[in-house]
Amino acid sequence: MTTTYRETAQAVSDGAKALTELVPDAMAGFAALGKGAYKDGALSRQTKELIALALGIAAHCDGCVAYHARTLAQLKATREQVGEAIAVAVQMGGGPSMVYGGEALRAFDSFTRG
Repeated sequence: MTTTYRETAQAVSDGAKALTELVPDAMAGFAALGKGAYKDGALSRQTKELIALALGIAAHCDGCVAYHARTLAQLKATREQVGEAIAVAVQMGGGPSMVYGGEALRAFDSFTRG
């Protein structure tokens, strides 16, 4: 069965919701960490999401790639910005990151091009 990037990103959100219901105190800590990490500061929220996408690529995390590609599309990141973040991930991670970089670009395109 083939899963779309939209389905993968939604599965990440659904999993977080289920965990929040099961272990609310632990997930509250994770949510607070995310809120603090992603708020605009010296780096914009969009820049932080580009970093998160690059880390997802380097970690070979399908859910991370789909989730952050979706968020970047929602934040109106450009394909060029995403491409540059992917290039950094590939430079740092080599061939395996190149494979996931291609997946990340396809994921982003799926959220911005239909």
